[in-house]
Amino acid sequence: MHTGIPMSDSTEKNNTKSFSWTSYGKTDVGKARKLNEDSMLVRPEVGMWVVADGMGGHEAGDVASQMVVNTMKEVPEGISLEKYIDDIEDTLIGVNKKLIEIANQGEKPTTVGSTVVAMLAYEKFCAFIWAGDSRLYRHRNGELVQLTTDHSQVQLYIEQGLITKDEAEKHPHSNMITRAVGASENLVLDVDMQEMEKGDRYLLCSDGLTKHITDLDFEKILSKGDIEKKCNELIDLTLARGAKDNVTAILIDIE
Repeated sequence: MHTGIPMSDSTEKNNTKSFSWTSYGKTDVGKARKLNEDSMLVRPEVGMWVVADGMGGHEAGDVASQMVVNTMKEVPEGISLEKYIDDIEDTLIGVNKKLIEIANQGEKPTTVGSTVVAMLAYEKFCAFIWAGDSRLYRHRNGELVQLTTDHSQVQLYIEQGLITKDEAEKHPHSNMITRAVGASENLVLDVDMQEMEKGDRYLLCSDGLTKHITDLDFEKILSKGDIEKKCNELIDLTLARGAKDNVTAILIDIE
């Protein structure tokens, strides 16, 4: 079971700006789960892409990720990048409040939450906003860079020098995230921005992809080629390696 979003070119919309972009996204339930708790949003016409991953093991993870995506569908393109970022932050804080309310309606305490990573392209800049361990990568001139830092327990261990990045992948706490939409009443989002370059290729993904595909794999696969084919290749490779979780990938080419 998978969902693909056709390639979309926003050249006409963005022909007065510095860049145009083409994007393609795909999500798959994977080999082990019965329900896909990942959701994604591909809105090249307003320069917005989102991956949300419902928190595994919690009730209504699919509800949480879908609420993130469905609410962000309604956000218009900002009149400036700063306004755009503010609108996204306000929207996610609103979703956080609603998810807390849903969680409190049950007879026993629970968490209805989702990670989120969003990329906004505006003129010659891109901004990225995230909470949790869904990631954004950039491939530029043959070099792969992870632009987001996971909000996870193992990332804290890495920063403290307790374990290596390789050890983190198999650590028993590898699924423990420290931030998510709906996880606590005070949502803290990380925000960063940078200048784009023609030829950049960006990848947004859930941790279902990064559990099975290494940075070396990413460098090889993302180096060149049609983004629809490359997106399918990423998903297919994850499935071939067991896909123990739902898996989602969005590729964006800057032109």
